[in-house]
Amino acid sequence: MGATGVTAARPHRLSDAALASLGAGRPGPATLAELRRARLSRHLLLLREIAVLARTEDFAALAAAERAAPDRVRELLARPLFGVWAARCLTALRAGATPDSAGTGHLSELAARARIPRPRREDGRQLTAEHDGLRITVRLEDTDPLRAELGLPPTAALDAAEHQRWQTLFAGAWRLLVDRVRPDAEVLAGLLDCVVPVRTDPAARGISATSADAFGAVAISEPADATALAVGLLHEIQHSILNGVQYLFDLLEEPGELGYSPWRDDPRPASGILHGAYAYLTVTRFWRTRRDPLGQFEFARWRAAVATAAGDLRGLTPAGERFVGALLGEVRPWLDEPVDPRVRRLAEGANRDHRLRWRLRNLHVGPADAAALADAWRRGERPPPVTPVLRPAPRRALEASARLDLTHRLLRGLPLDGAAGDLAYVRGDDGAALSAYRKNPGDRAAWAGMVLAGGLDAAPELAAAAYRALGDQERPDPLAMVKWVS
Repeated sequence: MGATGVTAARPHRLSDAALASLGAGRPGPATLAELRRARLSRHLLLLREIAVLARTEDFAALAAAERAAPDRVRELLARPLFGVWAARCLTALRAGATPDSAGTGHLSELAARARIPRPRREDGRQLTAEHDGLRITVRLEDTDPLRAELGLPPTAALDAAEHQRWQTLFAGAWRLLVDRVRPDAEVLAGLLDCVVPVRTDPAARGISATSADAFGAVAISEPADATALAVGLLHEIQHSILNGVQYLFDLLEEPGELGYSPWRDDPRPASGILHGAYAYLTVTRFWRTRRDPLGQFEFARWRAAVATAAGDLRGLTPAGERFVGALLGEVRPWLDEPVDPRVRRLAEGANRDHRLRWRLRNLHVGPADAAALADAWRRGERPPPVTPVLRPAPRRALEASARLDLTHRLLRGLPLDGAAGDLAYVRGDDGAALSAYRKNPGDRAAWAGMVLAGGLDAAPELAAAAYRALGDQERPDPLAMVKWVS
């Protein structure tokens, strides 16, 4: 028995085969059970550290409840939001907070809840679905104050109509997952503990998040349709799985090293890039089952992004090498699968466009280098060697692209309305696109568009920096400057 009356968990082990199955996004039931046990062990270790720093009657209450209802206490301690509370409480205590202000009273609340006979309906609301013999039941957390700790602002408690909308979307998403990617649906059923509805973000198509401290919890805004919810749940549960793996193994030697991520407009640490590649592995597998234009586009785009991001990771530990190697072994064969040529052009262009816009946003050309570029242009010389500096991101930046939005509308068969260059590009008229983009050199997207539509191999941040350094009186044809730095 520990200081709180909670029995310690046994040591955890994953075989090489189990680690590889996790890397490939295909863990079996025994591996999932080990990750769930690891979650509980982590929570117990956090609780023990809290007990060392804060000796209060709250622990006595929890210990008494554990003696009376051990299984129920274990269940409550294993929940994702308990992990959030424990991490927050321990951080506060280490910073000098009193037990009361750190929130140790939460343990007495858990003890009281454990002593109440379990209601016919589990605590709070539920989402349930069953299809083709596979069933899932999760809590819909819309009242627990701890839900705000998942990183996104939660909604208020849902009314009956809102709950019914979530239930309808959840049932539809479950049918899609079971029919298209049943093994991934089985993983979701084994790990997803609760869904936390969060407020929508007007700047994003949909928003979702997980927390490293809340294994098995997904915070997500109400999706547009069942497909969006299916993709969102697949994406986020992968983050939880990777967090669970990293409870047991270090995968990266330098997890904070910044670099390019195909999923965000800001620089990301290596740990975030790995998370992105792993989350999009199962998302890509879902789109692989679709043969409509949009499904093919998403499959073609993300298979390349996952393979590139994972393949570019450096500084992997031995466990990381095994994990990432299995991930690459899963995704790389997909690169050879046929996709409609028109769709493939748009998918490859979307990936290249993102990287070009990312460079323009995040790679800084200093004043001296910009002046050297401008001087070389005036003299008719080749551009001098310049190494832009990666700027730390001032804030989180989700992908935002008018060209991508137009591409989605085109593939959905919706009416197109947008800037002339973007309209020409998505329709395949590169000449008209170049003509439009070169008229708007103040726009970051236009610089990327010139490289993209021109089929050039250029560093657009160098062309843009030289163009600005030349001043209003000297500004040349921006397309010529892009070709100059190619």
